[in-house]
Amino acid sequence: MSLLTSTIPTPVGPLTLVASDGVLRAASFTDQPGQVHARLDTTERAQELRRTDDLGPITDALRAYFDGELHAIDSLPVQQAGNTWFQSAWKVMREVPAGSTITYRDLATRVSDPSNARVAGFACARNQIVLVVPCHRIVRTGGSLGDYYYGLDVKRWLLRHEGADVGLPFEGDPPAAMAGATARQAARSRQRATR
Repeated sequence: MSLLTSTIPTPVGPLTLVASDGVLRAASFTDQPGQVHARLDTTERAQELRRTDDLGPITDALRAYFDGELHAIDSLPVQQAGNTWFQSAWKVMREVPAGSTITYRDLATRVSDPSNARVAGFACARNQIVLVVPCHRIVRTGGSLGDYYYGLDVKRWLLRHEGADVGLPFEGDPPAAMAGATARQAARSRQRATR
C-alpha cells in the first residue's frame, strides 16, 4: 500500500495532506510532503509516498472549509498512531464544534483526569492531522491562546475564520505568519539532525 499526498493552497499557506484508502493520515501547514511523511509512525514511513493533484472527498472537504463551510471537515475519516489516551484526546478535539474553544484542562477532564492539562497539551503537540483534528480549538485557562506548532497568528486566524472570539487583533497577513512557522519547522529539523 502507498500513501498519497497532495498540497492545497489556503489563506494561511500551503496545506499538505497525506492519505490512504480514503482516510486522512496527516495534514500539515507546509509545502514539503517529505517533512510530513517523516513525522508519521514507523509503519507509515515505510510506505511509499506518491504525489497526486487531488485526494477527492478529502481535498473537497478542506477547500469547502476554507470557503466557509466549516462543518465540511467534521466527518472526514482520520487515523493516526498514538496510545489510548492520545486517541481519546483526539476524539474529544473533534467533538469541539467550530466557533468554540475548550481549555487544556477541559480536554484532560473530558478524557479522564483534570490534573493532566499538561498531557492534554502534549496530545495537541503530537496531533499529526491539524485542522481536521482541531487542536487549534484548545486554549489556556483564562482564554489566552496557548501554543500552536504553526504559530499563534495561524491559530488566531483559524479561530476567527470559525467565528471564535480570540480577543487580540490579528497582526500581519497569514502568509507572514506562515514564514514564522516555516522558520520554526526548519529549526526543529536541524535540532533533530544533530541528535
